[in-house]
Amino acid sequence: MHTIDHIYIDGAFVTPHGEERFDLFNPATEEVIGTVRLADAEDARQAIAAAKRAFPAFSRTTIEERIALLQRMHDAIVAREDDLFAAIVEEYGAPVSRGRWMTGHASGVFLDVIATLREYDFEPRMGSATVRMQPVGVAGLITPWNSNAGFICGKLASALAAGCTAVIKPSEMSALQTRIVTEALHEAGAPAGVFNIVTGRGDTVGAEIVGSPDIAKVSFTGSTAVGKGIVRAAADTLKRVTLELGGKSPSIFLDDADFAVALPLAVMAGFNNSGQACIAGTRLLVPRARLAEFEAMVVAAIDDIVSGDPSDPATTVGPMVSRKQWDRVQGYIRRGIDDGARLIAGGEGRPDGYARGWLVKPTVFADVRNDMAIAREEIFGPVLSIIAYDGDEDAIAIANDTPYGLQAYVFSADEARARRVAERIDAGRVAINSLKHDPKAPFGGFKQSGWGREYGVLGLEAYLEPKALLGLSG
Repeated sequence: MHTIDHIYIDGAFVTPHGEERFDLFNPATEEVIGTVRLADAEDARQAIAAAKRAFPAFSRTTIEERIALLQRMHDAIVAREDDLFAAIVEEYGAPVSRGRWMTGHASGVFLDVIATLREYDFEPRMGSATVRMQPVGVAGLITPWNSNAGFICGKLASALAAGCTAVIKPSEMSALQTRIVTEALHEAGAPAGVFNIVTGRGDTVGAEIVGSPDIAKVSFTGSTAVGKGIVRAAADTLKRVTLELGGKSPSIFLDDADFAVALPLAVMAGFNNSGQACIAGTRLLVPRARLAEFEAMVVAAIDDIVSGDPSDPATTVGPMVSRKQWDRVQGYIRRGIDDGARLIAGGEGRPDGYARGWLVKPTVFADVRNDMAIAREEIFGPVLSIIAYDGDEDAIAIANDTPYGLQAYVFSADEARARRVAERIDAGRVAINSLKHDPKAPFGGFKQSGWGREYGVLGLEAYLEPKALLGLSG
């Protein structure tokens, strides 16, 4: 049993003022594997005060000093990769292949930000003015459970690169990962108060961060509903806000697409991170003339998808993170059936051979209309919907007929044609004939998928404010 009794404030591990205990589960077994003592609003206030004290000195550090700190943080996370990997599999239920990628991502983001920082001009000339890009202030960073370690490290790296100090509120459901990451970052030797990590509930710790006048910037990854609440609360102090929220990403197969090549990519995009991914390509848009061919190939492809024990290398889809999330996904599967969609793979309940664990059968619906709940609402599980279209214009219209706009995928034998379609999709990223990720490219959404961007230059500038200096001679 894991017992987590400390949070991290002002460069030290301290006992929270909060006294609530929160159970931690192994989603593959449904067993309680530990408890975490949660921080409360008073802990958040102490963390904010520490970050505020540290900001004046840290904001004046040189680029080379910040690069050196980011490099030490990278090295410290790498040194704990095996521990972090074990926690991701045990606590989150990530399949081992995915878990290894997640640990590498958590350390790699520091190197990505270092590369951006080395090239960035903090004092560009604009007309006759010198524009000084200065850190916005203390940043509040709120991270989700579906990639907790990666989001902690990614958001923190950008904030520190800009010269901001930070207060981080990670998901209470990911406390094992948080403990390992915090211990590693502590070893990097940042000045006291530069970063603070307080595990607590969103309605206490999160609310204190968002409402505090001493927090200048909030970066949140999570649900659209919570994101809207953050915007309303942040308005009182006109905080700068970055939101990376939900998605209902389309995978568009143009009529010349080679299904043998494109379909495996689309299935990977749909079941990425066990379906618990904001960028999951869960709407499969298929030309009506090739619908029967596509459905037969999808059913065959699903036969190769293994939903099961995350420690088994053969597993592709791991369990949902919690009973609540499992119930949510089961509810959407029932809703799809009740609304008249045709189930061609998967369905309700656990995969054969499993009586325990929050496992979901990889599920595909056909005859889906874009106005059905399973096509419009983010399910956050391994459930795909096939939607037929008639011609490129119809495909574009269906793809854009959603409140979301985070990511999309386009598959075609003609790259120029695929690009023309991609340019008309309302999404922050569109992958063409690939599942490519580029850490220098901006990431974020249109419409209700969020505000602002992360990664690369735009991700760095999210933590900077421009100041124009006029009247200088040169």
